[in-house]
Amino acid sequence: MDKFVIRGQTRLDGTVATAAAKNAVLPILAACLLTEEPCTIRDIPLLEDVKTMARLLRSLGVQVEQRKHTIKIAASDKIERTATYDIVRKMRASYYVLGPLLGRFGDARVSLPGGCAIGPRPVDLHLKGIAALGAEVDLEHGYIHATGKLRGGTMLLEGAAGPSVGATANTIMAAVLADGETVIQGAACEPEVSDLAGFLTAMGAKIEGAGTPVVRIKGVRRLRGADYRPIPDRIEAGTLAVAAAITKGRLEITGCEPEHLTSAVDCLRRAGATVETGKRRMVVSAERRPLSVTITTAPFPGFATDLQAQFTALLALGQGTSVVTENVFEARFLHALELNRMGANIDINGRTAVVQGVEALSGAQVMASDLRASAALVLAALAAKGETEVQRIYHLDRGYESLEQKLNGVGAKIERVSY
Repeated sequence: MDKFVIRGQTRLDGTVATAAAKNAVLPILAACLLTEEPCTIRDIPLLEDVKTMARLLRSLGVQVEQRKHTIKIAASDKIERTATYDIVRKMRASYYVLGPLLGRFGDARVSLPGGCAIGPRPVDLHLKGIAALGAEVDLEHGYIHATGKLRGGTMLLEGAAGPSVGATANTIMAAVLADGETVIQGAACEPEVSDLAGFLTAMGAKIEGAGTPVVRIKGVRRLRGADYRPIPDRIEAGTLAVAAAITKGRLEITGCEPEHLTSAVDCLRRAGATVETGKRRMVVSAERRPLSVTITTAPFPGFATDLQAQFTALLALGQGTSVVTENVFEARFLHALELNRMGANIDINGRTAVVQGVEALSGAQVMASDLRASAALVLAALAAKGETEVQRIYHLDRGYESLEQKLNGVGAKIERVSY
């Protein structure tokens, strides 16, 4: 097991590039199941979650060849239809194979998923989507077993917490080979959903409205292979932007899409940072402690829940009182307890965190509870006095490729230590 040892209070300065979006790559890899023709996905980030998805596809009998940042996938007609618990439990995104297997073969058996400990994330909307397409769904021995020849249908996929990215993606993938037209109302508008639709369109699918609340899919008889580059990772770009602000530094972040980060950019500016945006780049700088701000997470284009922990770390050093409300996931303030170990003053009341800014944080031994909490602790450690040990960074490796190397390249002092 690895941990980070971080020497804080080092100003970051330089240029750093973002990788392709993990949350776009994973459903795209699953979508390769929809055709027997080879698919090539380029600029793949070298992440644990990507390795897990590749392992899952191989367990189904899919040919998966990876050379550095390029993956070639070929799924014959003879592949398995069961995604086993041993793999699915390690990553919730494994559930993305449900829609493609069902859509192509009329048969899918997928274990109930695992993932980060950030509160319950039920799969009811996934099942609602495929049921509206005519699938018969049974729960047996911890597995969802879906069968049937799919036909177009109309469904509302918006739940109590808003639209579901996973359910929207799974339903789109199930519908592209279904008979007739499918209309998804209350669809998630996240860029990663639009990117999945872009990949499926390159394969020959007919999809309209991706990125809006209403998506229409006209089923086709078959899909072809495709060669595709996923979009940049907006969450990594946002994390790097906070790294510049929290260290009172200056970072040019390249290979990003600033239009995917409008809410985060607005928050940084309200907190006193300077943000300049351009084509696939942005420059973030700060010279003083952040101002207090109010943040409420919401589905895209609102403030991303996957950036909440990082911004909470920034606001822990703010001037005055900030309020952070988490409206997407329950139990997503576990990082606050660890930040308090570093001297932060954060009080949690249900879905709301009241952050009383302090002048400085101090290094401590802290433990990550999930992927984005890991990033928040690393950011806090960059600004803290003294030395911080961040344990359980395997969470971080699920979503950031060599983050310590990127940060060290612009002035950080982070050492990866095995223990």
